[in-house]
Amino acid sequence: MTPASHPSASALPEGADRGAEVLRVEDLVKHFPVAAGLLRRRGSAVQAVDGVTFSLATGETLGLVGESGCGKSTVARLIVRLLDPTAGRVLYRGRDIAACGRRQLRDVRRELQIVFQDPYGSLNPRRTVHEIVAQPLRVHDEYRGGEGRRRVDETLEKVGLRPGDGDRLPHEFSGGQRQRIGIARALVLGPRVLVLDEPVSALDVSIQAQVLNLLRELQSELGLAYLLIAHDLAVVRHLCDRVAVMYLGRIVEIGASRAVYTRPLHPYTQALLSAVPVPDPAQRDRPRRIVLGGDVPDPANPPSGCRFRTRCWKAAERCAAQDPALVDRFGHGHPSACFFAEVPAAPTTVGLPP
Repeated sequence: MTPASHPSASALPEGADRGAEVLRVEDLVKHFPVAAGLLRRRGSAVQAVDGVTFSLATGETLGLVGESGCGKSTVARLIVRLLDPTAGRVLYRGRDIAACGRRQLRDVRRELQIVFQDPYGSLNPRRTVHEIVAQPLRVHDEYRGGEGRRRVDETLEKVGLRPGDGDRLPHEFSGGQRQRIGIARALVLGPRVLVLDEPVSALDVSIQAQVLNLLRELQSELGLAYLLIAHDLAVVRHLCDRVAVMYLGRIVEIGASRAVYTRPLHPYTQALLSAVPVPDPAQRDRPRRIVLGGDVPDPANPPSGCRFRTRCWKAAERCAAQDPALVDRFGHGHPSACFFAEVPAAPTTVGLPP
C-alpha cells in the first residue's frame, strides 16, 4: 500500500462549509443485556460502548481503531441507527438521530450512509447490481424511469464500474468489485457522511490499496466526511486526518493522525504502534515491541477504574480506584485517558510515510 498525503476536499455538498461540524457523538452508551439462569432472566450486560464522544467535520476523515471486540462496529451501527443507544446522543447537523421519528430518520439516512465490512454478505445475491444500487432511490421515491437508470449508471462509473455491469449478479464480481458496488449503493443518494465499517479488511492487500485510493478520490470530488472503522493501522494512516483509539468500549486517545503516530501518549496506543511490522532496515533501532500481558477483560465485567490497568505496565493503585478522564493533559489538542500519559522522548516514524 503506497502512503500518500491526505487530500483536502475540492468539492462540498450544497450548503456545507469545509471544517464545519457535521456529526457529533456525545457520551454514547450501548449495553447488551445477557440472560442468565434456568429461567433466562436478565443478568449482567455487555458494555460494548460506554461513554464515547467525538466529532466529525465536513471533508474530514476520522479513524476509529482498536482490537477486535472493542466496540468499533457497534459505534458504526449506533450512528446510522441500525441499533438504538442505551444512552447518549448522535447529532447529525444538530439533529438527535435517536430522537427522530420514522420520517425524520429517513431524511437523515439520505445524507448519512454506511458501507459494510463484508462485500459478500452485504449484497443480495438474487438481485442485479442495478437493482441493488437503485434500491435506495426507490425507498426515497427518487427512481423515475430513464432518470433513475441514468443516476445508477453514473454512480457505477464513479466507483470504477461500467454501466453495463448493472445487469449482472453479485457472484459474477470479485471481492474488490463487490465492495465498489456497496460504495455505489451508499453514494447514489448523494450523502454528506459515509460510515466505513472496515471496508477493506476482507480484501486482498493489493485490492485494499485500490479501494482506499477510490475512497480518497471520491472524498476529494464530493467533499464527503468519513468515519473509518478499522483495526489495520496502515489503512488508518493512509486515509485519516484524525485518529481515535478505542479499548474495551471507550476512547483512550484521540488526536491528529501524525500526532498520534509520532508521539502516542496512552500506553495502549504505544503498544499498538510498537506491534506494526516495519520492513525498513534503517528503522531497526526503533523502540522495542511492547508485549501486553493477559487477555482483554470481559466487557460484561470490566475492571474498576482504568479499563486498561490489568494489562498496563504503568498501572498503580490510583488506576484501580479512579477512572481517568479523556482530557488534553499537555495542551496540544491531543487528549488521552491515562494518569501517567507522557510524551515520548523521541518521535517514532512507525507507520508514517517518508
